[in-house]
Amino acid sequence: MGSEKNGSSKEQQVAITPIKDVEDNTSEDEGERGNWGGQLEFILTCVGYAVGLGNVWRFPYLVYKNGGGAFLIPYFLMLALVGLPLFFMELAFGQFASLGPLAIWEINPLMKGLGYSMVITNTCIGVYYNVIVAWSIYFFFASMTDVLPWETCDNWWNTERCHTTEQFRNFSLANQTNITINNMTYDRADLLTPSEEYYYQGVLRLSDGMDEPGEIVWQLALCLLLAWTIVFFVLIKGISSLGKVVYFSSIFPYVLLTIMLIRGATLEGSLDGVIYYLEPDFDRLSDAQVWSQAATQIFFSLSACTGGLIAMASYNKFDNNCKRDSFLVPIINCGTSFYSGFVIFSVLGFMAQEKMVDVEDVAASGPGLVFVVYPEGLTQMPVAPVWSVLFFFMLITLGFSSEFSMMECFFSSFIDEYPDLLRKSKKRAIMFRAFFCFIFFLIGLAMVTQGGFYLFNIVDEFISGFPLLFVGLFESIAVQYIYGYKNFSNDVELMLGQKPGIFFMVTWTFFVPVILIAVIIFMAVQWEPYILFEGIDEYSYPDWCMGIGWGIVALCLATIPLVFLYKCIQGGGIKKIPEMSQPTADWHPALKKNRGGRYAPDKNAIHFPGKRDSIASDAESVVGGNFTFHTNLGFDSSEPMDTFAPGNGVSYSISKEPDSGIESKYTSQTNQGFDSSEPTGSSNTVFTISKELDNENITNEKAENDYVSSSL
Repeated sequence: MGSEKNGSSKEQQVAITPIKDVEDNTSEDEGERGNWGGQLEFILTCVGYAVGLGNVWRFPYLVYKNGGGAFLIPYFLMLALVGLPLFFMELAFGQFASLGPLAIWEINPLMKGLGYSMVITNTCIGVYYNVIVAWSIYFFFASMTDVLPWETCDNWWNTERCHTTEQFRNFSLANQTNITINNMTYDRADLLTPSEEYYYQGVLRLSDGMDEPGEIVWQLALCLLLAWTIVFFVLIKGISSLGKVVYFSSIFPYVLLTIMLIRGATLEGSLDGVIYYLEPDFDRLSDAQVWSQAATQIFFSLSACTGGLIAMASYNKFDNNCKRDSFLVPIINCGTSFYSGFVIFSVLGFMAQEKMVDVEDVAASGPGLVFVVYPEGLTQMPVAPVWSVLFFFMLITLGFSSEFSMMECFFSSFIDEYPDLLRKSKKRAIMFRAFFCFIFFLIGLAMVTQGGFYLFNIVDEFISGFPLLFVGLFESIAVQYIYGYKNFSNDVELMLGQKPGIFFMVTWTFFVPVILIAVIIFMAVQWEPYILFEGIDEYSYPDWCMGIGWGIVALCLATIPLVFLYKCIQGGGIKKIPEMSQPTADWHPALKKNRGGRYAPDKNAIHFPGKRDSIASDAESVVGGNFTFHTNLGFDSSEPMDTFAPGNGVSYSISKEPDSGIESKYTSQTNQGFDSSEPTGSSNTVFTISKELDNENITNEKAENDYVSSSL
């Protein structure tokens, strides 16, 4: 059977793989990838991912700084117009294809750089986020003492500027604003509390600038090593182990927050702090910066556009109600932020009364709130070490609940992208996780040097700005405009049995991209060089440090244009962009039983099994497909390389064989696939693919079963 050349022909029949066997293999692959043990595991993981340290140290500060209770108006409005829509879009995106943020861009290969950008940004956040966890671990152990080390000013790290709460109270009683110490006159605002000097000098051993990195602080390095070791052991089995840990890491912080709130509410002056936290200043609503900060806080507090939500949702069952989850998780997240404000400001009100100053004089944001201000408040409580241990254990659990999901996003993304390499054995997957946990630990060491705090703030300032805003914008455009709202809506309907609805149509196609563009423009116009600290300790970063910051932004975003250009050049140039922007044959639900609607198999289709079984609905749709190692439109990766080189004497024949023998024969010698004469058939038709070698010297060492054909 087949053509003959040079009077010599050698033919080998290709084994037939029944369609049902391919379905079974697909199911097995899904089993290997893993699924959540239950719906609650997924919800708790998303809650832990979204609810983190930012809820404790950033949101309360933004509320009081931007109009108190009035800030809640733009905050919840941005939640409705940006937060909820993005959250639902990413959950539905990942759940539909059951793929991580890299592999999922079968929906649009040209935009795969977005996936890399998500993972790179998410990984950068995870690396510096674990440094915060390391600080919390250090404070946790340091609290296990009779007297907290930041209660007094007689330690080796203290300076003449250190003054206790009692001394500050005396200054207030005496109406002193300028204090002379050793012939040096200081403004009262320039004096330091014991907790400030403990954090910056005792823990961080802070140098004078980023150009003085100094030595590695070995105590912090050990805490960082412990943090990464915990991450590794929790994620050693991927989501199967993560899903069990979140029952503790996502729930326990709420227990501790409630305990801390009850204690804070019993302190004198706590009501003043709460009133200051919520007192509305509606005049602030006319300030555009308030609206911008509300949008960015919602955007980042939900951890959208980092790839994590896509990765977590990809382990869901196909018909999971992700629309319900997209309301539940953001509301829990924002509720936690609001709730934690009462915990923080009840203690700040107490501190303000103790120092006899206004609440605004003790309030702070970022690390200064949880490692300086709040620890100082803890020293004023009875049995202070107990409350300190509880507080920092809460920070550790909050930090880890987010860190686990960030790192699992990185690991699952590359395991999904290279399953043949990384999912080949459990040992290989574990080694992959261990290797990168160690690499990330080494990178993080740069932030636990004496000058590491300066680098930490640069990374925090730049990574949480433009990268995720641009990713969110391009992702919205790619999914809702290029792929199309109609197609995405149909995909959601296939999963949930109903379309997203008018609200999500309007927000996805209009409000989300418009608001993100507006925020990006506003941030660009208002951008100023970053300054650390205030008063006589003010530190202005040199230009080369700003260069490092913008380099981080470029690192996160560069893959978007680079991958786009690479795909364009590889695919045939600008004229091919519309064609290359279309979903590949691998864009469909992972399991065949879920492929309904336009993804339903055609009874007359020719199935070419590969890693994710592709279907050609007619012969012409096969034309142009490359039958190579990197395609699923034909022979799988077991096909030997010699069959793909044009001119090596290999050709293929297709025979259409009904029940009554061979009816006709079709031959292609292009080595690039089968031409448009490829037959279609009914359910009783068997197609047999034959490989013909016209050169006796070409040998095939593969077994017959290594070749793939199809039976209908």
